Amino acid sequence: MFENFYFVFDLFMALVTFLMGFYFYKSKGKAANLLSGYNRRSKEERKNMDEDAMCCCYGKRMMIMAIPFVAGAVIDTFWEGIGCALAWGVWIILFILLLVKRTKTERLK
Repeated sequence: MFENFYFVFDLFMALVTFLMGFYFYKSKGKAANLLSGYNRRSKEERKNMDEDAMCCCYGKRMMIMAIPFVAGAVIDTFWEGIGCALAWGVWIILFILLLVKRTKTERLK
């Protein structure tokens, strides 16, 4: 029953992550409200931020974050479950790096 579960799950996660990144990349700044904490900023703070560049940058990073899941799907064809675990591990590391970059960039402004 679960023969292909990890493979399909990895591909699903890759698709979701890629599509979210693509949405951010193409949103021309409109997806900025989906970023945590951004909608809590005052209107004055928001005026100082380049929403288009910010969404473009985060969109690219999110699309890159889909790659571990594609690699995980390939690995899962040979070793079931191992690829999924590795993909999530790499994804978590990439997510933490994204948060660190965001914190540093927003602190500078």
